[in-house]
Amino acid sequence: MSSLLSLSLLGSPALAAESSKAAVKSSEATRAEAARLTSAFLGDTPLLRDLQSLVDEVGGRATGSPANLRSVDWALARFREAGVEARKEAFQMPGLWLERSASASVRGAGVDYSPRIAAMPFSTATPRGGMTAPLLDAGKGTEKDFQALGQKAKGAFLLVDTAELKDVDGLFREYAEAAEIEQRAFAAGVAGVVYVGSRPNNLLYRHNVSVGLRNTRPMMVMERDGALRAQRLLRAGKTLTLTADIDIQSGPAYESYNVIGEIRGSTRPDEVVVLGAHLDSWDLGTGALDNGANVVALIDVARQMKRLGIKPARTLRFALWNGEEQGMYGSAGYTQSHEAELDKHVMAASFDIGCGRITGFFTGGRPELPPLVDRALEPVKGLGPFTQVDVPLVGTDNFDFMLHGVPNLVANQEPALYGPNYHARSDELDKCDPQQLRLNTAITAAIAYGFAQMDAKLPRQSRAQVEELVRTTDLGQQLKSSGQYDDWMSGKRGRKGNTRAGPATR
Repeated sequence: MSSLLSLSLLGSPALAAESSKAAVKSSEATRAEAARLTSAFLGDTPLLRDLQSLVDEVGGRATGSPANLRSVDWALARFREAGVEARKEAFQMPGLWLERSASASVRGAGVDYSPRIAAMPFSTATPRGGMTAPLLDAGKGTEKDFQALGQKAKGAFLLVDTAELKDVDGLFREYAEAAEIEQRAFAAGVAGVVYVGSRPNNLLYRHNVSVGLRNTRPMMVMERDGALRAQRLLRAGKTLTLTADIDIQSGPAYESYNVIGEIRGSTRPDEVVVLGAHLDSWDLGTGALDNGANVVALIDVARQMKRLGIKPARTLRFALWNGEEQGMYGSAGYTQSHEAELDKHVMAASFDIGCGRITGFFTGGRPELPPLVDRALEPVKGLGPFTQVDVPLVGTDNFDFMLHGVPNLVANQEPALYGPNYHARSDELDKCDPQQLRLNTAITAAIAYGFAQMDAKLPRQSRAQVEELVRTTDLGQQLKSSGQYDDWMSGKRGRKGNTRAGPATR
């Protein structure tokens, strides 16, 4: 009888009016709370002090290095000082790779000089005392260039020309072209590959070898001026040799750690929103743009939510990933260890393009997602305009969530100083605009709070639906360029089987 009475009351006009008033009141309270949170970052917070501490005190944080382990303790301490529950979660790195030292000498008749080099991640070491082989001009490393070299390429170091890097588009092009160049080089039996540095002012930087730990050759980037000098000599008819001396610390699989700060949901704690940025960096610089700025932004969002007493409806996880630079292994490890609860993951966002203004989000080829992002960004619309780009993106920690069918976002940012300083010696604190970082943190907070509060929840995609995304977009090509296609096809990464998608949108 009491149940029937309740049902009849729900249908009464008076109760419907009261319910409508309550909904309006709740919506107003949510907007007020969102405004309070996002405005917090325009005042003085520990955001910039955290960034200086991370990059100047901890420094470059290559996964597997002592500095990286220090950064884990550093991040745990920052969360806990803010009253945010935090833990480290172990995951498996497939192998250790760290450069100890790298040097080179170019020699020929009347020529002897020593340009600086950086070993590419997953380069092999050379024998003690170095490895000497002919240095040949491979042009831009096209199919035609390799045909012109013919059998001479076998056993030689190939010098590959690159365009000077101007922007992020050029960066993506570098990765895509390198994968094809290296495939041709390995097939030709080369001794190793030497890339003309693409950065001005002789900056050195690190790009992964496309085949990762399966690589079997010395691979390196040579400072631009020294490499162009060698190129001119070769094109003038000089015969040159290169002696490369690369010392690598390598080893088998080992355990590394993600850092997870968590604010448990007040009414829907089993539903999870993940905000991620990678804690690791390469070691030539100190990783301010890539990706210290976004690490401290996430810590500050969690900090200010606790300070203001904001209780999100859903659980928020602030994930500081490790192993990103070497293959996005930390976020992959998370999706494996949390696989049983991925149906309850509402969204996973990645912030990983430096300090440039956030202009919107890549929404992963899920047309239902951009309107939800627009809704979440409403409290900070004055910091826009924001444009959502509904395409899948490979190359950062949204990757494994996408392959597992979880709705995912990647912050789209203006290039600012990101491209030329990417993975470079110059990635230092002064490259980050402090005011823009504050504004980006407000935008990040809006996304976090918006997805934690909204009723909408997109279904998790099945394996078949992700396969369709691979077929109908350039996702398949991105997987191949990044060396991830085989792992996807074999089921090593991504959702298994042909299970049905999750529940319908509510």
